[in-house]
Amino acid sequence: MGAELLSGRRASMTRTTSESNVSVEADLDGTGQSQISTSVPFYDHMLTAVSKHSLIDLTVTASGDTHIDVHHVVEDVAITLGEVLKTALGDKSGIRRFGDALVPLDESLARAVVDLSGRPYVVHTGEPAGQEYHLIGGHFTGSMTRHVFESIAHHGALCLHMDLIRGRDPHHIVEAQFKAFARALRTAVEPDPRMQGTIPSTKGAL
Repeated sequence: MGAELLSGRRASMTRTTSESNVSVEADLDGTGQSQISTSVPFYDHMLTAVSKHSLIDLTVTASGDTHIDVHHVVEDVAITLGEVLKTALGDKSGIRRFGDALVPLDESLARAVVDLSGRPYVVHTGEPAGQEYHLIGGHFTGSMTRHVFESIAHHGALCLHMDLIRGRDPHHIVEAQFKAFARALRTAVEPDPRMQGTIPSTKGAL
């Protein structure tokens, strides 16, 4: 069930378990085009925003036991997306590696910092008490936000610091974070013309 490099920096993966069936394709050198259908409408909205603001072309189809809970489908899409991103990046030569973004959505403000370090790590702070219990769009529980970032980071081998600086509306709080992640990721995966053919690490590998 590993991800497959298709061409250039485009990769895909299908992940099937007893709980979900997930297919993800990503092109890091895209224009932000997406086709997203996860059976969780708010998650579709968030992943569409990730594609649009990262400029990563993204195709995601998923189904599963959402009649029980959306947790499995949401998590498994994030796992698969992380694996696809890691494969599409290859040896990471010539990329910027680091990216950061500060993104507002009305009263909410989120900051994301990404390092494509090869070492999974997530720091996630600032959400107001009770945010994890909000049911957004009738399906997506607030607690899933952090879990999505953890799953992408672990399987994509990246370090992510996500700070919600302020926010009140549960929808805005989540969306500001996804957009901040997208903008930071956009910078991190971009080719750096001054790093052509060079891996951006003193170790010589990422």
